[in-house]
Amino acid sequence: MLDFVQQLVSGVALGCVYGLIALGFVLVYKATEVVNFAQGDLMMLGGFFAFTFIGMMGLNYWIGFAGAVAAMALFGMLAERVVVRPILGYPQFSIIMATIGLGYFLRSVAGMIWGTDDLKIETPFSQGVLRIGSLVLAYDKLSVIAATMILCTLLYLFFNKTTLGTAMRASSENMLAAYYMGIPVKRVVSVVWAISAAVATCAGVLLAPITFIHSNVGLVLGLKAFPAAVLGGFGSIPGAVVGGVLIGVIESMAGFYLPEGWKDVAPYLVLLAVLLLKPEGLFGHHVRKKV
Repeated sequence: MLDFVQQLVSGVALGCVYGLIALGFVLVYKATEVVNFAQGDLMMLGGFFAFTFIGMMGLNYWIGFAGAVAAMALFGMLAERVVVRPILGYPQFSIIMATIGLGYFLRSVAGMIWGTDDLKIETPFSQGVLRIGSLVLAYDKLSVIAATMILCTLLYLFFNKTTLGTAMRASSENMLAAYYMGIPVKRVVSVVWAISAAVATCAGVLLAPITFIHSNVGLVLGLKAFPAAVLGGFGSIPGAVVGGVLIGVIESMAGFYLPEGWKDVAPYLVLLAVLLLKPEGLFGHHVRKKV
């Protein structure tokens, strides 16, 4: 039973990271109907920024964390302005290829600047453990879960209680109608990309105590976060987090209880099973098309 609980907590913590990356997929898609396949690489770049501020420059962890989030928010706006905005209105395939190219570019630049070695960020939660009888839970994993809950709450309040959040929701429903109502759609889309990059950075920094940061970590985790977004329902913000947690838990349990090799396969089998029964995802809205 203790092993089960520890694997469950580990799976939820890893799933929260998947969920935060998936959240970035969903935010950009809801605002622009663009699938940003560089989302995992934005997480990787945010992790490297945090390592630079905290590990290399010696800044306080929280100051370095905030600096990395701010830097990546600005980078997200820049990426939208330079890469995506000029080709909006072109076929979706063109935009998808542009984001894939952006991901390759970011991995190459990260490798040239920070090298190809695995890096780790020391955090205030790296060493401590919480003991409940015979159960031992690491603070680093508990901190990831707590931070994800806080971040999701803040995003919920932002999207539902602020004027800018309301403008974003209006733009995601109908961009043309929002434009005619006086909403600065281009500015809103830039802010969405900034929030998406900032959330990805939070995922990268929170991941640091659990695993290492390297130039390909974004590609690996992005390939797991995208199915998490699909599993939850690609237009659903809560679904992205729930889908990420489910994939993380399934992966953790399969790696512990099933033979070697099942860890990477089991989440995709569950994803296929869910989509066969509920093609729109767990939290997606079913749309029946007339023929």
